[in-house]
Amino acid sequence: MRSIVNRRVRLAGISLSTVAALALTACGGAKVESSDAADSGDCGTFTIAINPWVGYEANAAVIAHVAETELGCTVVKKDLKEEIAWQGFGTGQVDAIVENWGHDDLKKKYIEDQKTAVDAGSTGVEGVIGWYVPPWMAEEYPDITDWNNLNKYASLFETTESGGKGQLLDGDPSFVTNDEALVKNLELDYKVVYAGSEPALIQAFRQAEKEKKPVLGYFYDPQWFLSEVELVKVNLPEYQEGCDADPEKVACDYPVYDLDKIVSKSFADANGPAYQLVNNFTWTNEDQNLVARYIAQDNMSPEEAAKKWVEANKDKVEAWLPQS
Repeated sequence: MRSIVNRRVRLAGISLSTVAALALTACGGAKVESSDAADSGDCGTFTIAINPWVGYEANAAVIAHVAETELGCTVVKKDLKEEIAWQGFGTGQVDAIVENWGHDDLKKKYIEDQKTAVDAGSTGVEGVIGWYVPPWMAEEYPDITDWNNLNKYASLFETTESGGKGQLLDGDPSFVTNDEALVKNLELDYKVVYAGSEPALIQAFRQAEKEKKPVLGYFYDPQWFLSEVELVKVNLPEYQEGCDADPEKVACDYPVYDLDKIVSKSFADANGPAYQLVNNFTWTNEDQNLVARYIAQDNMSPEEAAKKWVEANKDKVEAWLPQS
């Protein structure tokens, strides 16, 4: 097996980079702003969008760590909501999105129509979105996991924000969600209320299980928190191919997502070492959850978490490196 150390030697002349962490937080409607690109040898500057959930952050941290330590790249990280990150492909301000959940609409706009982005393949991670209740509720109300029975329990989920209806708690409004359409089209007596962020959503479920309080909410896998509290999924009408084609008429469950990577076309065409790293990068749901847990639960910095995982998984990392 070729060692990672040897590869670093072959890349002689490339000095290890200083992380240039450019924190650019963009809210809905904002535009990606320009930044100075620093010359950093053969790899140069590699800009990764950072979307706001810890699983994504785990992907980005590991890729950034390998890019810096093995390829000598200068890595720039930009905190961006999902669609804002896609806009950055056209301006040259974003090179890679390293976990994409579906987004057929954005693929059509930026890959097919504008031709500023290309698909860089699967991350190897399978994603599931759904509605969940804490374990104590599934035990006390066994039929609550069938969507047909949700209206019977709507009063349990009323809050000061739900306007006399049951509350369906979503996370960050920028996340992939069909929930408002589902509530309407399934004629459910519920209102979607946004917790605002992934940590807020997790805290709501954690508190609900600890204090035996009712919560019905949006959640997803992979997600390290499911190993702390085994949330129980509500069965929505079964997903059928094309049942979510019209966002306004969706009345079915979410599909299973093959989470993929999207890069700018110019970044792919250049075919540099950072692009080859992104293109080669694959791991498992378990890998991602482990790094995410390091960050979210063990309070490691993303850099520390990535370093720990990489040092324990050199064989996997070796397969991602550009072949000479």
